[in-house]
Amino acid sequence: MKIENSLIWVTSAKTAAGHKLELTFNDGSVKIFDCTPLIERYKIFEPLKNESVFENFSLDGWTVTWLDGQIDIAPEYLFSEGIAA
Repeated sequence: MKIENSLIWVTSAKTAAGHKLELTFNDGSVKIFDCTPLIERYKIFEPLKNESVFENFSLDGWTVTWLDGQIDIAPEYLFSEGIAA
């Protein structure tokens, strides 16, 4: 089911091998998002190189966050760039 002109957000997440996240969205879709390009390209994501930091994420009601909300990724980006699982 696709939600037209509505907000999209992450309803559940779990880590997968290689700095990937398996994400479920409020429209029921499940996608795999690879964080590696962000980690390699943007300094803000460098702490996620550490596997224990990467695995210690939380959900804030909209998206995935790390380090008490210091790092996050827009749910729309996760949705558009994620690959269907």
